[in-house]
Amino acid sequence: MSAPAPSPLAIVDAEPLPRQEEVLTDAALAFVAELHRLFTPRRDELLARRSERRAEIARTSTLDFLPDTAQVREGDWKVAPAPAALNDRRVEITGPTDRKMTINALNSGAKVWLADFEDASAPTWENVVLGQRNLIDAYERRIDFTDPKSGKTYALKPAEELATVVMRPRGWHLDERHLQFDGRPVPGALVDFGLYFFHNAKRLIELGKGPYFYLPKTESHLEARLWNEIFVFAQDYVGIPQGTVRATVLIETITAAYEMEEILYELRDHAAGLNAGRWDYLFSIVKNFRDGGAKFVLPDRNAVTMTAPFMRAYTELLVRTCHKRGAHAIGGMAAFIPSRRDAEVNKVAFEKVKADKDREAADGFDGSWVAHPDLVPIAMASFDAVLGDRPNQKERLREDVSVAPGDLIAIDSLDAKPTYEGLRNAVQVGIRYIEAWLRGLGAVAIFNLMEDAATAEISRSQIWQWINAGVVFENGEKATPELARKIAAEELAAVRAEIGDEAFAAGRWQQAHDLLLTVSLDEDYADFLTLPAYEQLRG
Repeated sequence: MSAPAPSPLAIVDAEPLPRQEEVLTDAALAFVAELHRLFTPRRDELLARRSERRAEIARTSTLDFLPDTAQVREGDWKVAPAPAALNDRRVEITGPTDRKMTINALNSGAKVWLADFEDASAPTWENVVLGQRNLIDAYERRIDFTDPKSGKTYALKPAEELATVVMRPRGWHLDERHLQFDGRPVPGALVDFGLYFFHNAKRLIELGKGPYFYLPKTESHLEARLWNEIFVFAQDYVGIPQGTVRATVLIETITAAYEMEEILYELRDHAAGLNAGRWDYLFSIVKNFRDGGAKFVLPDRNAVTMTAPFMRAYTELLVRTCHKRGAHAIGGMAAFIPSRRDAEVNKVAFEKVKADKDREAADGFDGSWVAHPDLVPIAMASFDAVLGDRPNQKERLREDVSVAPGDLIAIDSLDAKPTYEGLRNAVQVGIRYIEAWLRGLGAVAIFNLMEDAATAEISRSQIWQWINAGVVFENGEKATPELARKIAAEELAAVRAEIGDEAFAAGRWQQAHDLLLTVSLDEDYADFLTLPAYEQLRG
């Protein structure tokens, strides 16, 4: 057999990485190039369609279920049955694919690990390529890690105790500047999916599992249709049976919430379920209804819990939709990071996590997310209490649930109002997160919570929305650009005092401060914070 032809992709402005040749093989890059050639034009059309949809929402300030797809919602169909490795998903842990996290997540006791190349990973070339290498090493059982500070070593448990991996590629809007075709960057989603699928699809089948994916930031069933076409092509390309791929779609945009059944239908041979997110979902509401007036103004992010009426409508509709179609319904994130110093903080937080997971299990969810291994037993107990020996509760059809179109956008059904402290928190968390992201960290512990890019998106969106809506806080101060700048300056000074001049100078603090204010105060609202941030990301 002759060697594969050199790939038409060029690796641009990238420092060589250890063992990168194992990931960036000619054959793997040729596959990514073919994905790009075949599917990027449609990706571009769908991104343009997003802008058209947003303009329509700006004009009408409403959304509805799609009249053109009523026959899908009324039809009698089911998604493909879950493979054995994805039938029990009662607890899923999330996190980036660095070497230590890879080992800890696989060992965590969770049923699934969401191996994240998206919001929990800053897309440096190192994270993109070495994250792929770490997953290959894990499947080959040649991965270990020694912490350079503590000297502690990490190694994998026996195979039967490891979590099943569900990999999340980047969203459709992000490009990978280091891989180009005729001078044009390849979409990050195709790079992440392509490298992972090419190297691991057959390897995973041999392990009794398969290439499983989480699809982020989906805004319509047409975007799900594109992914389905990619899966069909990819399975034929490497010679594995159709239907081997399984995909779980994050319903984390307000437009997708109106197309859940259609999304499952488009992916029905490859669908594994839907997931109910929180921060990205709220970010999407602000983004789409930002000029809809006072009734669309969200209060502080921490005041919008999953029990808010419009969030409850969303989660209950998701469970009903999934179970009607034979798919898994996966709940939201418990983001608490246990304190090694404060037992009382842990006690209060663990009780909140338990209450949240108890509610999800009682509502009919088949599983839920945690951000830290210490939360796995708490979430597991909540779902064990409801599921017992059953792998899921898909037989609970939730026919008692009835959600009208207006219920999903009834933001004004919430009594809470924006507060001055909420503005301060949005500025604090936004600066701290962006600073870490610019240094290549996507999952960041801030104030005992594990934050990712969705956190920064909701933070800057709320600052933008409150200023543009002229919100007056409980202390009489009005949300203005001047107030946001004043709080941001205070936060920057507080950080410098906290960490010292030397550490401050070594970080990216001023840059993070400036970027947060740019995306929060610009008259033109940036679709995604990560787009201008990526231009400033080194590596």
